[in-house]
Amino acid sequence: MAVWTSTLEGVVVLDNFWNGKKVLITGHTGFKGSWLSLWLKHLGADLIGVSLDPPTKPSLYEQANVAEGMISLREDIRNGDAVKAIFRKYKPEIVFHLAAQPLVRYSYQNPVETYETNVMGSLHVLEAVRCINTVRSIIMVTTDKCYENKEWVWGYRENEPMGGHDPYSSSKGAAELLIASYRHSYFPSDKYSEHATAVASVRAGNVIGGGDWAEDRLIPDIIRAVKDDKKIRIRNPNSIRPWQHVLEPLSGYIQLAKSLHSDGAQFSEAWNFGPIDRDAKPVQWIVEYITKKWGRESSWELDEGNHPHEANYLKLDCSKANENLSWRPKWNLEMALSKIIEWHEAETNNADMREVSVKQINEYMSR
Repeated sequence: MAVWTSTLEGVVVLDNFWNGKKVLITGHTGFKGSWLSLWLKHLGADLIGVSLDPPTKPSLYEQANVAEGMISLREDIRNGDAVKAIFRKYKPEIVFHLAAQPLVRYSYQNPVETYETNVMGSLHVLEAVRCINTVRSIIMVTTDKCYENKEWVWGYRENEPMGGHDPYSSSKGAAELLIASYRHSYFPSDKYSEHATAVASVRAGNVIGGGDWAEDRLIPDIIRAVKDDKKIRIRNPNSIRPWQHVLEPLSGYIQLAKSLHSDGAQFSEAWNFGPIDRDAKPVQWIVEYITKKWGRESSWELDEGNHPHEANYLKLDCSKANENLSWRPKWNLEMALSKIIEWHEAETNNADMREVSVKQINEYMSR
């Protein structure tokens, strides 16, 4: 199978790195995990997925038949013994840890579950990696919300302090500290020749794309309202977010995993993958752009309920990924929103959504 990767100059070349690589993904039934599974399978990887059932109905996992062509296991990452048993049985070479409780508002209602999943779940994955000697690179996915948010107008760098106002954000900050501790204690870069395991954490912005059906997320809320001919209810119309299509950070994760595999001592650290500055837009702008572009007669109204605290402004500085990985976003915000509309129009017309999703992946890779 031909595999494509982009060089710094934007030239597309053949690359068979992923062919036959044994890759384990936690959280493969979720939104990001489903897109990543489709992409890596398309690149020729042998995939093992570990996750709970899809978190939403409908779900991209089911709509795009993500399970086809991979080993798809149901297990809770909070069960450390079960996670270790899976790693011992399948002996992956590359690991992407995406399984998480990813919602801010849900974390206020279920803080214990949030910390158990995001902190202890991450611990169990790292322990599973430590108990076998086959893993060469591991990508631990956290979030841009792991930073101590001071509402700065400039982006946060990877060496900024961890923090988090809400349970979700603080759980991800705690996970980052855990990951750093394991990297320094068990997989230090200065002893890479002895253990040959590279551990990186990755932080992305507000990820959007076709097939996201999560509750309390702006794009899914817009899609549902438009489909049901209802008013779009938004909580914070002036809040500015760093929007990016899901394929943007996933391309960074894939590229970083390959770099870890070839030169782990150099790349085993934390990385930001966010959009360009001009793609940080207010919530109201997103709502009005989608409804106008889609040609739908939809309006929005302010949801004046009693809402918990959410950040108003948060942006990432991606200079390190730009310079050291030659990674840069390919699709601007307008293109990302157009691809979301395209995906959901195809879904409305009962298209083969696996085919539609892989087509978008190919379009992204060839850009």
